[in-house]
Amino acid sequence: MTKAQPSKVDIQNARDSRLVAIVLVGTMAGWLGAQWIGGHFGWEARFVFLFDLAALAAFFWTMVVTYRIWRRNKSSSGNN
Repeated sequence: MTKAQPSKVDIQNARDSRLVAIVLVGTMAGWLGAQWIGGHFGWEARFVFLFDLAALAAFFWTMVVTYRIWRRNKSSSGNN
């Protein structure tokens, strides 16, 4: 018995989902590391705040991409 080949939409959804996961984990690790380093070296709050803004931007981006994945999956299944 042969396996059904995944569609192009399924492949794109898998790639985008993997990218979202990598960005989420990397952002969280980077943000935690920046907070620790900032506290350890006594950085001013304005410099550490830049890392907060970068993390928020990355989290917003992952939400947008996740929404696109959801919409693409919903439209490919025919449930508009």
